[in-house]
Amino acid sequence: MKTRTFKAAGHYFLLCAIALVCVFPFWWTLVTALSTEGNIFAFPPTFWPKSPSLANFEEVFRVIPILSFFKNSVLIAAFTVFWKLVLCSLAAYPLARMHFRGRRLVFGLILATLVLPSEVNFLVNFITVTKLSLVDTYAGVILPNVVTAVAILLLKQAFEEVPQDLIDAARVDGASEWVIFSRIMLPLITPWLATVGILTAVEAWNEYIWPSIVMSKPDEFPLSVGVLYLRGTFGSSTRVIAAGTVLTILPTLAAFLFTQRFFMRGMDGAVK
Repeated sequence: MKTRTFKAAGHYFLLCAIALVCVFPFWWTLVTALSTEGNIFAFPPTFWPKSPSLANFEEVFRVIPILSFFKNSVLIAAFTVFWKLVLCSLAAYPLARMHFRGRRLVFGLILATLVLPSEVNFLVNFITVTKLSLVDTYAGVILPNVVTAVAILLLKQAFEEVPQDLIDAARVDGASEWVIFSRIMLPLITPWLATVGILTAVEAWNEYIWPSIVMSKPDEFPLSVGVLYLRGTFGSSTRVIAAGTVLTILPTLAAFLFTQRFFMRGMDGAVK
């Protein structure tokens, strides 16, 4: 009994330590954004804001058109999530449930792309986007991110967990492959779709390098890129930059808190 208690205590201690390590950067940024006095780079760091105020957040709204950047980020994230769910589910279903020559080879090539870092594709993607005249467009930002090996792998696993008897019964009743896919399979893997959607939304929201390469018009920048205008030309305020960073993080944090039950169900592979 005592051994179990010590193990449980050790597990909780480890989880609390990991939680503190993960939460500290955000908390320190929030403290910096709310503070108006003191040395923000002092050691040990301050864990509570000195002379707390919302002045730094007000300065963010004054310096940059943050609402416009926010709208651009919402559009990019929403369209990226939609098209990734559509295209990756269409790619995953044949790999999971259809038998055709070369299926293992195709799946192996998709998995092989996981070895390559995303930065390797920047040059090829930029050339492709340029040839398609999609530079300085939302489509140019969205297109290279709508199909990923990770999403296909997760959805393929979800399709494979659906009982084969259910599919066979639908085929006996005369259902076509499209009806089976759209009306039977997709509703059953909703938790997995939610998981892929959440991960994609967070990734698209935080994407910085690719939008900064493709986009050059400031009024079309997403929030992750536009917030860098807080640095200024000749000087910058670390507290104002921290406030802009907090405003960038809050939407994804709030979205995850409201959708975490779908995310956890998807990660558990729940198919009812």
